Amino acid sequence: MIYNERDTRKEVVCKAAKQIMMAARTAPKGKGVDIIEIATVTGDDLLALARRMREESEKRDMKFFLRDAGNIEQSDAVILIGTRRQVQGLNCAYCGYKTCAENPQENPCAINSIDVGIAIGSACSKAADLRIDTRVMFSAGAAAQEMNLLPGCRQVIALALSVSSKSPYFDRKSQTPKA
Repeated sequence: MIYNERDTRKEVVCKAAKQIMMAARTAPKGKGVDIIEIATVTGDDLLALARRMREESEKRDMKFFLRDAGNIEQSDAVILIGTRRQVQGLNCAYCGYKTCAENPQENPCAINSIDVGIAIGSACSKAADLRIDTRVMFSAGAAAQEMNLLPGCRQVIALALSVSSKSPYFDRKSQTPKA
């Protein structure tokens, strides 16, 4: 039997995404409390995410969402990493409040945010080990959060994955018209 790489690419990227999600899961967490959620988006759901990004671009008046939506459409998969809010009781003041008790419920705990960042770093590292092109995207994460793709999560960040002859995440064209 002969397998052509072009015919197996999507399947291989999905298998790699599972390894990348494991790397994010095993990343260190503040106080050892695991409150992050991780999922992979592919196929029609990936296209729905790109559509939502276009809507969010208009709603937020952020043109880079348009450029990023094009990148999502060129991606083989997108990994979402988000956190549920759980104050860690450290009174670290990183959130801008002196104590955890003063931090309003709608304001994120900084330790939760740091956990997402560390998980993203681990995920990117594993993707690099597997030679998969990536791009960390606030825009796709924000749209995914609006779509409730990680129920109960806030601060969702997306990691777009691509296997192609040239990374679609570099030499990106701005969607903002020049004056």
